[in-house]
Order: sequence, then C-alpha cells, then structure tokens
Amino acid sequence: MENLNLVTGYRKDEKLRNSFNHLAQTTFQIDFSKWFNKGYWNDKYVPYSFANNDGDIIANASIFKMNIVIDNVSHNAIQIGTVMTDARYSNKGLAKILMNKIIDSQKDDCDFFYLFANESVLEFYPKFGFSRVDESEYSLVVTNSSLKGATKNNVRKLSVDTDIRLLEAITKNRYPNKSKINVINNEELLMFYFLVIFPESIYYISELESVVIMEHEEHTLHIFDIISTKELDISAVLDNVINEKIEQVIFHFEPDNIKGLQVKKVQSDDDALFYLSDSPLLDGHFKFPITSHC
Repeated sequence: MENLNLVTGYRKDEKLRNSFNHLAQTTFQIDFSKWFNKGYWNDKYVPYSFANNDGDIIANASIFKMNIVIDNVSHNAIQIGTVMTDARYSNKGLAKILMNKIIDSQKDDCDFFYLFANESVLEFYPKFGFSRVDESEYSLVVTNSSLKGATKNNVRKLSVDTDIRLLEAITKNRYPNKSKINVINNEELLMFYFLVIFPESIYYISELESVVIMEHEEHTLHIFDIISTKELDISAVLDNVINEKIEQVIFHFEPDNIKGLQVKKVQSDDDALFYLSDSPLLDGHFKFPITSHC
C-alpha cells in the first residue's frame, strides 16, 4: 500500500478541506463548504484523516467537542462522526487506526466518547470498548389531544439566506431545555443543521421567540428541534404548528412533559447510539437531539 499521511485540524488548508468535502459528498451526500464559508466550522470540529501521495483525503473520522448535561451534571464529551473511507482504500484497517488515534489523543480531555452508527458498522465500535444503548421515542397522538384543531398558525417560514442573523441570535441565546440530556454551547452544530440538513424546514413563532425545525409526512408531524430564547412551552408551540390533518407528532429530541406524551424504548439500527465511558451514564428514557448528531 502506498504511503499515507495522517493529517488533522486542517480546516484552513483549502486543498485538504476541499478533498475532505469531496469525500463527504461522495459518501454521505453532505456538503460542508457552506458551513465553512459562513464561518461556523471552528476548532470544535476536528477531522482526523489519511491523505494519499497526491494530497487527497481518502479516509476520515472526525470529532466534535461537546458540552453535555446529564441529570444536571455537566460533561465534556467527544462525539465521533463523519467516519468514511474512499472505496478504493476500503478493507485496509484505516478506520481502525483513526479510531485508536482519536481515543488515545482525546481520552485525557473528555469525560466520555459517543457516536451514532448505521447498521453496516454495528459490530465495529464494540471492538474499541463502546457499549450500545437504546434511546427512547417521544410521540403524541393528536387525535386524543385537546390540541386538535386549536392551531393559531402564527408561523413564518425562515430562509437561511435572509434570516441568518435571527437564527444566529436565537441559537446563541438558547434557553436550556428541561430534559435528562441537554446539549449546550453547540451553536456551530445547530447552524450546520440550518444550512446543510434542514434549510427548507425552519419556521419561526415570533410571540414565543422560538425556531421550530419540522417536516410533514402525510398525517405525521416530525419536530426535529425547537430552539427558544425563553423557557419553552411545548404546548404553546404545538398550538401554532398542528393543523387538522395532523394525527401524530414525533419529537426527535426529549420534550418537556406534555399531557398524552407517549414514551418507549426503540432499537434503531439506522442510528444506533454507542458510548465509551469509565462509568455508566445513560439509563432510563432519554434522547440526544437529532440536531446534535455530527
């Protein structure tokens, strides 16, 4: 095998960054360029990569430095993501080397590691000591709720181009949610979701000072996150976003207690949570917000 160079923290190197972005587009159909160009890619997100003799990124595993509050206890965590290998270099153990490098270099500076894996790599991460734990699904049957037909509809769709300063201000001044797991100081990652993942799914309720990321799927409303500058009233948000066609709401985060809220453990092989810690951290019902996945 040709000589490969381990490179890291190269976001300001245009050639390496563009090559990384090309591999991400090829592997995940995700384009990091807009996130970088807007200035949100900072030193919290660090790629660990192999570059070939031509200076092309051919394998990667990134870290995102996270502030996680679990049961009111703050933790410095490392989330691992964007694990990918060019098809021409697969089955050469490159991801294993990168994972070991990350764990060895970061273990003294964090309280735990975690990541989300798809079904193709469920057997891979336990080799490094990671344990799998199931998250919970939070849903509401609207037909059994007093919210049905109560919508106020004071909702404005936002544009990531013209409303970017509003989004920045709200994410920077986000009021912490009341939940078992709270992800804080992650404005950069939220901006990634606004710009790259959900640019057509962002709405604003001015009287609640709340941004809602949501999508409709037939009679189901998926709410991916709610970012508010004041204490969040989920029922008030639902008053504004539920219409007569909605029969169910699925929350992709852990909402405050709502009358009629249904909670159940769900084993998801598409987005399985693994974590590495010296002591147990995650039990009972909980869910990392989907907008905190890297």
